[in-house]
Order: sequence, then structure tokens, then C-alpha cells
Amino acid sequence: MNDIKNIGVLGSTGSIGTQTLDIIEEYPGMFRASVLTARRQWRLLAEQALKFHPDLVVIGDEEFYEPLREALAGSGVEVATGANAIAEAAAYPKNDIVVTAMVGYSGLLPTISAIKARKTIALSNKETLVVAGELITGLCRENNVDIVPVDSEHSAIFQCLVGEKRDEMRKIILTASGGPFRKLSKDQLKEVTPADALKHPNWDMGAKVTIDSASMMNKGFEMIEARWLFDCPPENIEVVVHPQSIVHSMVEYRDGSVKAQLGVPDMHTPIRYALSYPSRLHTESRPMRLEDYSTLTFERPDLEKFPLLGYAFEAIAKGGTMPCILNAANEIAVQAFLENKIRFTDMPEVALKTMELTEWSDTPDLDTLVATNREARKIAESMIVKFQKR
Repeated sequence: MNDIKNIGVLGSTGSIGTQTLDIIEEYPGMFRASVLTARRQWRLLAEQALKFHPDLVVIGDEEFYEPLREALAGSGVEVATGANAIAEAAAYPKNDIVVTAMVGYSGLLPTISAIKARKTIALSNKETLVVAGELITGLCRENNVDIVPVDSEHSAIFQCLVGEKRDEMRKIILTASGGPFRKLSKDQLKEVTPADALKHPNWDMGAKVTIDSASMMNKGFEMIEARWLFDCPPENIEVVVHPQSIVHSMVEYRDGSVKAQLGVPDMHTPIRYALSYPSRLHTESRPMRLEDYSTLTFERPDLEKFPLLGYAFEAIAKGGTMPCILNAANEIAVQAFLENKIRFTDMPEVALKTMELTEWSDTPDLDTLVATNREARKIAESMIVKFQKR
């Protein structure tokens, strides 16, 4: 009997994707890469394909299809291209687990495709639940599909809940590093550069997630993700700043007990757990020594300096398409900041104005979410132009 799990990795050239392949390589008798996808990094995708020998690779940007196909000629690896091909790859019959490591809104439709094909989801793409949490959780129930979280915070909560009754959970406590600008004043934040924002103190992540961490938008999205993953009202989710990033999150129970999951800041650990759940795999990684972390501190987030976190709570309280609107605006704002078109402190204003101006729907279906995302992006882009003319 073959017990090797076939792993489809959506976004295999990004931070989570490459670390997922590390885990697959670490346990060759347990895991195999069946599908790899990327948006534009065709050279790295080709290297991965030649090393891991998946059945199928997909490059999202059709411009890079021919060079990728030529690089893999004679390898036996099937090559496809385009957004539809990525969605089809997510549902590839051999996949046992689909790691959704794509960045932003682009991960939504492939995740839906994988769920409809009844694949277990190892979820890293938090925007899927931010944009369409109710839709996604409903589809999972209909198709009897499990979502196992990959984000370190949600993996921590997931682990704290194992063996517990959900109705005994009183509160989720999400920890945040505070990012590189935790100690800066509001005036100082006006002058920070993309290079400054990309210097995360603890984690090695992709550019988009790193900027979101600096603005604390990432923690707002994680709060919305936690709301849907763990069926927890947002008013029962608390965010605390924990600069050391050792306590990855906590759960408080109705008897006053608090369970926490601790570990060094290394994404290999939650990825390993997501792929092996409900088992835990032996690793040669250096164990955490508490004496190396003799001081662990916690503080309240500053919503005046980092208003995007507050907007996330407002968006989920409003419900409907509002989280989708916030996500779309933020993606446009982050890209504009990375391109030096707007200041760091302009991003919250882009988000707020887009939330105010985009048409809102209370009970959206997928078509409504797609249309809302499109409209919100156009409004956010118009805001960017106005900022550039100031």
C-alpha cells in the first residue's frame, strides 16, 4: 500500500511554497509534489520541476509559457499556463492536499476549485477567507472538506483547540510582532520607505505579507480568517503585540485557562504540522530553549498609528462584501507603496475611502464578490492617482 501523500503547491516559488518543498524534501517517503504553480517566476519553477518531478506545472503569466515549456522539454512534466489552468491544477485528481500559498485575491478561485474537488486544504492564502469566508466555509461543509491552517497564528489556535470543545472557548488571542515600525511616531511613519518596511524583525516573508505586517493589516486579515476558521465572533478575538514572536497565539477557555502554542519564528513548523496532521513528525531542527527567551512581552496595538487593523474589525462587523472591498483596496495600496507612488501613511486612507465609495452587498454570491473586487480596485487605483497629484 502506498501511503505517500501527493501535495499540490499553489504558489510554489513564494516564501511558503519554497518552504513547503523543503518539507516534502525532508520526508521523501511521506510526501510528493504532484502539482506546482507560479505566477511569473518561470526559472525557479523550472528548477523545482526538474528537482521534484511533479506531474504538472502551471505558470500563470502566459508570457512565460514557452520558455518554461522549453526548459522542461523531455522531462515528462506537463506544462500549462493561465489562471484557468491554475484552478484546474488545484483540482488535479492525484492531489491529496492542496497548499494554497498564492498571494492575495488570486488564491480565491483555485481554492474553490480544490474544495469542489474535495481536496484537503492547507491554507496559507488568508485572503480567501477574508474575501469569501462565508462562501468558503459553506463549500467546505457541502463537500466534507477540511481546512488545516498554515499561518503560524492559526496553526497555534488550531493546535490549542485539539481535544477541546469549541463551545468552551471564550476568546482567541492573536499575537502580532508589531512589525519594524512599532516604536515609531505617527510623524516618523510618514517618512518610511518600502525598503524600511521590508525589514521585518523576526520573519522572512514575501513582499506583500511583509508590508501588511508593517501596517498591521496582516493581523486584521488574520482576525477575519480566524473568525471563519474557528467560527468565532470577531468581538471574541483579541490582538496583542508580542515583539519576540515566540507565543504564536492563544486560546482562553470559559474556566479562565489559557492555552498557548510556542515555538521559534520558523514557518517550517506549521507547514510540517499542516501536512502531517493529525500526526507530528520528527525533525532534526534545533529545539527551542526557553532560556534563550527569558523575556516575553505583550502590549496593546496602537490603532491610531496602525488604523488598518481597526478597519478590519469594522469590515467584518459590517459583513457582506466589506472585507472583500478592504482586501482589494489594500492590495492596490501596497503595490503603490512598493512602487513609491504613495507614502506608507497613505495606505489607510486609500482603504478607508474605497470602503466608503464601493457599492456594498449584504449577502453576496461569488459573482458579486468578483464584481465587487473589480470595482473596489478601480476606485482604489483612482485614489492612488489623486495622491500622486498632491
